[in-house]
Formats: sequence, structure tokens, C-alpha cells
Amino acid sequence: MAGFMTFLIVLLILFGIGTFFSGLFTVATAKAAVVQRFGRFVRVAGAGLNFKLPWVEQVVAKVDLRVQQLDVKMETKTKDNVFVSIPVSVQYHVLPDRVYEAYYKLTDPKEQIGSFVFNVILGHVPKMNLDEAFEQQNDIATAVKQELDGVMAGFGYGIVKALVTDIIPDPKVKAAMNDINAARREQEAANARGEAEKILRVKQAEAEAQSKQLQGQGIANQRKAIIDGLRESVETFKAGVEGTTAKDVMMLVLLTQYFDTLKEIGASAHSNTIMMPHSPGGMVDFFEQIRNAVVLGDIIGGAQQSVPAPSKPGTPA
Repeated sequence: MAGFMTFLIVLLILFGIGTFFSGLFTVATAKAAVVQRFGRFVRVAGAGLNFKLPWVEQVVAKVDLRVQQLDVKMETKTKDNVFVSIPVSVQYHVLPDRVYEAYYKLTDPKEQIGSFVFNVILGHVPKMNLDEAFEQQNDIATAVKQELDGVMAGFGYGIVKALVTDIIPDPKVKAAMNDINAARREQEAANARGEAEKILRVKQAEAEAQSKQLQGQGIANQRKAIIDGLRESVETFKAGVEGTTAKDVMMLVLLTQYFDTLKEIGASAHSNTIMMPHSPGGMVDFFEQIRNAVVLGDIIGGAQQSVPAPSKPGTPA
């Protein structure tokens, strides 16, 4: 009998020790344990070693407090009737002091966060053109975060960041946009090339005009030098040969220039000039023609000077 009692006591002691140790449990860092007693919420156990009443309390869940990410991709239409796909990344976490709400109020937090994201995107993007949607990605992401902050805080969740990672139009629309951008850039390049060519032509015209001006000045100076030289030659010839008139000197100069011209033409190896008769008899005839032309011009000029000007009607002769 004593042995049975001893065995029973030992058994009870072992049962008590086992029961005590069964009430011990640990919670990892960045997690929280939800403890219930007969199906009713009792408390939230933090990280470390914890104790629950054996057979009475149970750890029903361990909630992760770390930041998690939900990727949502949805399709919608812009104001200019372009269908686009918009991937949105939402970073969220359970608030440490709102574990009860996070566990008991939401059955599927990811699904509900995704629904709110859809609601915000559908409320903003259809009011924008495609270009505006690309330009206002940050505004869309801010609107998503603000909407989620106001709603999910009541369910024990905090929104760290909402990111609109891209706006993806239909492949045909994307190809058309690339063609439009390429055409626009080609137009800008053509305008730039046209302006450069215009500037080049203007500069060439200015250079040509300046060249012509300088060339004209050179010809004028050359003619002036020739006239001065002829004047000196005439004066020298008249002083050296008695009875020589200016007409004789001019005829001699013309004849000299004629022979100089023939000399230059003959020196050219590729000349295709048609030569007029220049035999000695022909030269005499040519000389006579020049002299007669000069004399005839003097006669006509003198006759015009000797004719009195016609009187006005009513004026006595």
C-alpha cells in the first residue's frame, strides 16, 4: 500500500511538472501571439518566454509584425480611351498595439487591401490622359497611400508606402507612341538641319557680296591706274614727238593693246578664240576704221554743240 501511494505521488508530481511546462511558450522577435481562454480573447503575448494556463488557454495565432508587400496589377482605361495595365506595390505591417483588430477584424487582409487599391485607381486614372497618367504616377501612388491609411488603420494595419511601379499601355498603342516620338524627333532634326543650311547660305551670300564688292573696287582701281598711265604716256609722247595730237596717241595705244591681246591669246595652249583678219593689210584697214570712227564721233559731237537750242513759242529768234 505504501509503495502504491509513493508511485501515485510521484506520478502526480510528474504530471504537475509536465502541466506547468506545457503552459510555457516562446514568441519570436517581430511577432505577437494571440492567446484565448475557452475561445475568448485574453491577451497578446510579446516576444520572448511567456506562460499560459495549461488546459485553459491556447495560443491561436502568431501574427507577423514585419513589413510585408502586396503586389496588385489591374487594368483600366484612360480618358483618351487607352487601356493600360498598372502594377501597384503596397508595403504594410500590423501595428503592434492593434494586433487584436488585425487578427479578428479582417479575414483576408491582402484581398481587402487589393480591393481598396482597385477603388483608388479606378477613381483617378480614368480622369487622366495617357500622358498625364505617366506624368502623375507619384500623385496616383500618394492617393492610394492616403486612402489606405484612412481605412486600414481601423483594422490594425499601417501603410508604409504605396508605389505605382509602371504604366503599361497596349503593345499597339506603345508602338504608335514610339512612332509619334520618332516622327517628332525627326521633324526637330529636319528643322535644325534647315536652320543650319539657311545660316550657311546666308553666310555664303554675305561672303560672295563682300567678294564682289572687293572685286569691283579692284577693277575700279585697275581702270583708274590704266587711265593715269595712259594720261602720262600721252603727255610724254606729245612732248617727245612734235605735231602729235591726242587722237594719234590714242590710236597708237589702241593698236598696241590689240597686239598685246593677240600675244596673250597666242600664248594660251587651249584657246578656242576665232581670230579676225590681222594681216598687215587687214591691220591697216582696222587702223583706218578705228581712226574714222574716232573722227566721225568728233564731227558728230561738234555738230550737236553748234546747233542752237530751239526757242520757246512766242520768243523772238
